[in-house]
Amino acid sequence: MLVGFVSVMIIVLICAGIITFNSVSTLLNTKAETQMKQIASQANGRLEALIHQIDTLTLQAINDAYLQQLFLTIVNGQEASFNERQPLMKIANHIQAYSGGVSNVELYTTDFVRLYPLDEQRLSDRVERHWIEQADKEKGKLLWIGNDPKEPGSVLAIRRINLIDRWFSNGGYLLVRIKPAYFEFQTGLPETGQRELLLLADSAARPIVADGEALADVSELMHTVSQTVTIGQQRYILVKQPSEQTGWTLMILYPVSDITDGVSVLRLAIIVSGAIGSVLFIILSFLLSMMITRPILRLMRAMRNTRQGVLTPNLMKSYTAELNDLNTTYNQMVDNINRLIKLVYEKEMIQSRTELQALQAQINPHFLYNTLEALYWSLQEKEEEELADLVVSMSDLFRYVIGSPNKDEWVTVGEELEHIKRYLGIMSVRFGSRLVWEIIAEDAYRNIYMPKLIIQPLVENAILHGLEGKTGPGLVTIRVEPSPLEASDLRITISDDGPGMSERAFRTVNSAMDGGGSSGKGKGMGISNVQRRIQLYYPAQSANNRGLSIESISGQGTSISFDLPIHKEANDDSIGENNPNR
Repeated sequence: MLVGFVSVMIIVLICAGIITFNSVSTLLNTKAETQMKQIASQANGRLEALIHQIDTLTLQAINDAYLQQLFLTIVNGQEASFNERQPLMKIANHIQAYSGGVSNVELYTTDFVRLYPLDEQRLSDRVERHWIEQADKEKGKLLWIGNDPKEPGSVLAIRRINLIDRWFSNGGYLLVRIKPAYFEFQTGLPETGQRELLLLADSAARPIVADGEALADVSELMHTVSQTVTIGQQRYILVKQPSEQTGWTLMILYPVSDITDGVSVLRLAIIVSGAIGSVLFIILSFLLSMMITRPILRLMRAMRNTRQGVLTPNLMKSYTAELNDLNTTYNQMVDNINRLIKLVYEKEMIQSRTELQALQAQINPHFLYNTLEALYWSLQEKEEEELADLVVSMSDLFRYVIGSPNKDEWVTVGEELEHIKRYLGIMSVRFGSRLVWEIIAEDAYRNIYMPKLIIQPLVENAILHGLEGKTGPGLVTIRVEPSPLEASDLRITISDDGPGMSERAFRTVNSAMDGGGSSGKGKGMGISNVQRRIQLYYPAQSANNRGLSIESISGQGTSISFDLPIHKEANDDSIGENNPNR
């Protein structure tokens, strides 16, 4: 098991190392590519700024008022004199003064005749004819020609002079020659610490600015679609950045070795750390497995002893908190099982005693009934009718309370009310005219089934605590009516017109009823027992109906009510769930 676990973990370490290596390698490559693109973007931005400077200066020059007037005169057929051509030097010097990269400015008429400098060289001799035609198509936009064929190393740009006063028609041409050093913008780029190469080539793949190593392969670099190229013995990653204004292409070559150097160090670090980690993991796994398996084996031996019926706790301790918790849980389970065994034994003893008491209780009622019957006939012979009726009521009351094995828990509302009448009749002997009572119930509700002896404790409570403290007559009312909460429920209310309860006493009784205890004077004990029985017999009642409801007004009386579902048959399913005699 240990070998398999170690093998799995070594495989996991190898996979983690491979994933880490690939992820970090990808991250390094991505970072390098991002850095290269950033450098290319900055270099291209600087190039565009230099080009924009030349464009602005030449545009200002061709829109000069004197130049416009002179070229308009020439287009109209007049020749420019030497004195008229002389001020053109000031315009050319203005361009050169504001741009250190411009080495020469030339002005030509529409017939390609040079006006400045003052010589007879023609425009068609300076540049190829298709560049002039292209400049006409651009209609005044600066056109970058590229390398000067007459002076290699210099860069030419041309733009047509549009005459403003002649509907922007062609008035001539402006040609500028720019020094190669003007485009050496590498000094303005951020230092990366790498040996990257920068190359600027025109549309004909002729280098304008290039590092020495890349000069021989400009055309191949311009037309390749691969991101990796080889120059000499060195491999580079190529990034191209075309310029929309000039049609030129800026290329940056980044050495692949600068990227793979970090990857090689990373590979070696992962291999060494993986090997050291594997050795340490094997050693620690062996020690850890011994710390775990030994306490488990001791616990297993203790658990096997339970097969012989011996439930003994495991007293051995472990170095790990988890195994100590497991051992503690096992010891608690053993203690609980031993306690449950003892509890079951005690319950069996109590059950046997209860069965004996039940047998005795079945014998004693017969003796009580026979005695009461003999007393009844004795009173009849002495013509004590009132006492005889009282004895009969007591006999019926005992028969109802003690019950029979076949009918013990469920009775009809009518039977329960008849029992209450007998009870109130007996209590009338004690209280006399001070006790006045009434039972209000329609006959339709008398066949509904309910738990036995639910109403009597409430009536007894109303008499003892509602009327005992009164000097005059007191009224106890038992009312059976439909529940206002549920149409399928029946409400039974027991009320008295006694002194009622104070707010403090009311809270005490409610607390005793909910908690199942006594209010302190016995008042809450009977109520809590009834509450417990109702909740036991009707556990599925709605949230609005949770057993007894007490209302009391100090000086006016107290009423206790409860709702019960309407069941018209003794074998109703909801009754049978709690009816042991079914």
